[in-house]
Amino acid sequence: MKFFIDTANLDAIKWAKEMGLLDGVTTNPTLLSREGKDPEKQVKEILKICKGPVSVEVLSLDVDGMVKEAEKFAKWAKNVVIKIPLTEEGLKAIRRLSKKGIKTNATLVFSANQALLAAKAGATYVSPFIGRLDDRGERGMDLVEDILTIYRNYCFKTQVLVASIRNLDHVREAALLGADVATIPPKVIKELAKHELTDIGIQRFLDDWEKLKKK
Repeated sequence: MKFFIDTANLDAIKWAKEMGLLDGVTTNPTLLSREGKDPEKQVKEILKICKGPVSVEVLSLDVDGMVKEAEKFAKWAKNVVIKIPLTEEGLKAIRRLSKKGIKTNATLVFSANQALLAAKAGATYVSPFIGRLDDRGERGMDLVEDILTIYRNYCFKTQVLVASIRNLDHVREAALLGADVATIPPKVIKELAKHELTDIGIQRFLDDWEKLKKK
């Protein structure tokens, strides 16, 4: 399973790269706005750091506007992926962009039916937002399982990118189900490496070593 980092913060992206956990980056207007910098310049800085897929989201709601923005973004680098919301206009845009060879990420997906449409339109990635489904009392990972089953049934090439990850269980379950990608916020990535028994074991080794030195 590939790890994308869900952030627009340059320091966090560099940190993930240092650990070998930077397979790609996902951004959105909210994440870019938090950095307080010019969005285009920020994305171009991200593209200098990350050589894997970098998702950049359109703001237009109509197909012509989406395609125009997408064509502009795609010129920034070969690894730019265009995030398109899963709407009727979005599906049209995904179809048109896929024919042009521009990679797309169908975002804000909340049902298996939407994911099926994204794959038929030719999306490179589909992003089910599992955390937001959990917030509504649903089980987001069930959606991931359904999408993976459908895609395997029909050998769709669209990759399942698990988004809106909130905790360690989301990452573990995504991997167990065989998701292609998990896009993970920096906070959760940090938690992945932690375990209290690891800390206890390190301290025990250090304590025993100190005892040995005193003999």
